[in-house]
Amino acid sequence: MPELPEVETARRLIADHALHRPIVEVDDADTFVCRPHSPGELRAALIGRALTAARRRGKTIWCETSDVDRSTGSGSGPDLGIHLGMGGRIVVTSKGGEAAEGGGPGRRDAQPRKAEWNRFTLDFADGGSLVLFDKRRLGRVRLDPDIAALGPDAAEVTPAEFRDLITKGSIAVKARLLDQSKIAGVGNLLADEALWQAKIPPAARTAGLQRKDADRLYRALESALRSATAKGGVHTGDVIAARHPGGTCPRCGAEMRHGTVGGRSTWWCSREQASL
Repeated sequence: MPELPEVETARRLIADHALHRPIVEVDDADTFVCRPHSPGELRAALIGRALTAARRRGKTIWCETSDVDRSTGSGSGPDLGIHLGMGGRIVVTSKGGEAAEGGGPGRRDAQPRKAEWNRFTLDFADGGSLVLFDKRRLGRVRLDPDIAALGPDAAEVTPAEFRDLITKGSIAVKARLLDQSKIAGVGNLLADEALWQAKIPPAARTAGLQRKDADRLYRALESALRSATAKGGVHTGDVIAARHPGGTCPRCGAEMRHGTVGGRSTWWCSREQASL
C-alpha cells in the first residue's frame, strides 16, 4: 500500500506538472471511486477551474482550485481530495503527450494501461491530463475532504509532539504508529523499518516507553522517511528485503521473527528487538 513517501511523490508530481492548467473536461463516472458524489457532480464543480496547489497530510492529497476561468488565481474553488488506496497512481500527461507517474507500486511491464483502470481523469486545455490509475479500484476522489480526524503528518511532527503521542495509553507501539488519528502517514512497512532501526520490539507497550526510547524512535522514523522518499518508496528500507521466512537481520545476522501486531503482519529481529 502506498505510504507517506509514495504519496509524497504523487503530490510532487501534481505540484510540478499539473498546476495552472485549465480543466476542460472531467471523467467522474466511476461511482465507487467518486462516492458520495453522483456522476457529473465533480465535473460540474471543476470544469473551467485549474489546480493551484497540491497539499498532503499523511496519505491524503488535496488540491486547491482557482475561480472559474482564472487558471492562475489563488485557490478559491473547492478542494479536490485524492486518496491512492492500495495501489493507485497519479499519471500526469504533458501537452506533448509525455506521461509521468507517481504514487503506488510501479508497473512491472511496459504493457499499455487498460483504459478501464483509469478511475478519474482531468483533461486540460493544452491536451494533457491528470489520471488516477487504479487497477484495484480502492482509491478515492472527493470534493473538500475532511482531514480533521488525521493526526499530525509523520514528516512534520515535532519531537515533543511525537513523544507525547507515542507514549499515551498502553497499546503495542506498532499499533500506535499505524493509528492515522495519532500520526498520519505511517503504514506497515514504514513502521517495521522505523522500529527495526530504533531496536524497539513492535509489541512493546506504549506506556513502557521511556523518553530515550521515544526520541530514538522519532529519529529512526525521520531517517526512514527521508531515505524512502529519496529512493522511491518504503520498499527500499534496509530491513524490508529480510521480511520473509528464513530472513536474517541485516545488522546483526539474527533470525527475523514474524507475528501479528495491531492486526498487521509484522517482522522484527529476534535479537536486537527482543526487549527494550
